[in-house]
Amino acid sequence: MKRDFAALHNQPFDLLVCGGGIYGAWTAYDAALRGLKVAIIEQSDWASATSSASSKLIHGGLRYLETYDFKLVSKSLKERTMLLHTAPHRVWPLRFGIPVYAQQRMNRLQLKLGLTLYDFLASDTDPQMRHHYFNPQQFTEHFSFLNPHALKGGFTYADAQTDDARLVLELIAGALDAGASCINYCKLIQLLEINGKADGAIIQDQLTQTEQKISAKQIVFTTGQWLANETQSQAWCRLAKGIHLVMPAVLNDEALLLTARSDGRVFFMIPWYGLTLLGTTDTDFTGNVENVAANDSDITYLLAAANDYLKTPWTRSDIIGCFAGVRVFKQPSQADSSDSPSAISRDWELKSAPNGVHYAIGGKITSSRQDAAHIVDTVCAQLSISSPCATQGRLLPWAPQENFPVWFDRMQSLAAQLSIDAESAKWLLHRHGTRIDDIFRSIEMDADLAQRIIPSLPFIDADLMHCATTEMVIHLDDLLRRRLPLLILVKLTKNQLAQIALRVASIMNWDNVRLHQEVEHCCQQWITH
Repeated sequence: MKRDFAALHNQPFDLLVCGGGIYGAWTAYDAALRGLKVAIIEQSDWASATSSASSKLIHGGLRYLETYDFKLVSKSLKERTMLLHTAPHRVWPLRFGIPVYAQQRMNRLQLKLGLTLYDFLASDTDPQMRHHYFNPQQFTEHFSFLNPHALKGGFTYADAQTDDARLVLELIAGALDAGASCINYCKLIQLLEINGKADGAIIQDQLTQTEQKISAKQIVFTTGQWLANETQSQAWCRLAKGIHLVMPAVLNDEALLLTARSDGRVFFMIPWYGLTLLGTTDTDFTGNVENVAANDSDITYLLAAANDYLKTPWTRSDIIGCFAGVRVFKQPSQADSSDSPSAISRDWELKSAPNGVHYAIGGKITSSRQDAAHIVDTVCAQLSISSPCATQGRLLPWAPQENFPVWFDRMQSLAAQLSIDAESAKWLLHRHGTRIDDIFRSIEMDADLAQRIIPSLPFIDADLMHCATTEMVIHLDDLLRRRLPLLILVKLTKNQLAQIALRVASIMNWDNVRLHQEVEHCCQQWITH
């Protein structure tokens, strides 16, 4: 993956995609596979906003059954099933527990009915994806850290998990391989129009401040929260903030879906890279979309919600990392405008302005592929091109062609021969898929690269060097937040940051001044004092 701003010069494009999150990535990938001449630009790094601040789930949305959003749940569950087959390295099954306590908002019968409907809508024939009930003793064996007082039993059901930022990156890599021009740190400055119809834009390279014109027959905005800053699209959007806390490990290989006893909102406890992801909040956001962060009330709410269930309560000193994101919802009708963000539909809509520019509004990561296919269908119709969706049922770019369990076992054996510990090997395979071959070759040349970057986390030095070398990294936090999420999984010191930056400095062509700037920026953004 190489960044090449010059590739945009003097080229007519069929489609310009503005916004490099999950919706933009799927759109660019699908359109390029269909043979369109595609450019996608992102003003910062790939997945630098909401698409790296999700709950890391590919799921139907069990809680949406409460609002009777059966169409969205069914759509999402079908996408989940497909992705488990087309991207087994990137999307893997994850079982969730739901404890049943005395005097809780939803009783055992209600949960049973909901989970039965969820299984039915999924239409998944795999018995491993069905829900199960456990008595109190059995459920406690699964989740021994939960407070057993008044526990009446519990259910487990299946959904799936991913690394959201790496999913976006893989799709961008696929778009590049299919012929698209993909440029991060490239900002749209102005739309250009002829006779009231958009036919291009002025864009700016954020690294050199160079501006140039780009012509495009069709333009799509997949800019998420930044739609609220656009005159054309702001009336279509409602924003909500969600935060997540990274907490110490308490889970094994199963997650929990819980209900906050203070207000009835659903939240998750999810195993993630050996730690626990706690989230999310869901509150209206009217602030500056350039500055989204967790505040004290968000953190207090999540800790209190979790502590209502834990034998040993968490305190603020237990927090390892934190991140926040802003979701875009379709602006509800006047009758529903007073609903809380939790009650608003997560479904998606494509709006088209009088100048022909398209805007992707709302949506969720699970159903983004299908929504992006609709975007490309619309673009193709405008261009009088007849070409069906190219991503339905297609293996993701880094997915192995052979049987996944067989491939996974074989790769783990090779990893063991290279002295990569089992946990790091597992995550290495999920993170890189078939690109693992390049990483293995680097370790064959330098055995020290099999060592962990940070002893407590399952990431090895070869992973760090591979990402820095091949994955369009520009800044240190691109590398340490989105390529490898070290900045939110461990409390790095400034000295540790400097040591990591020094290791990749020659790859990144950073002199001492630039290295110091990168470390200082990461400290200001990610290290609390």
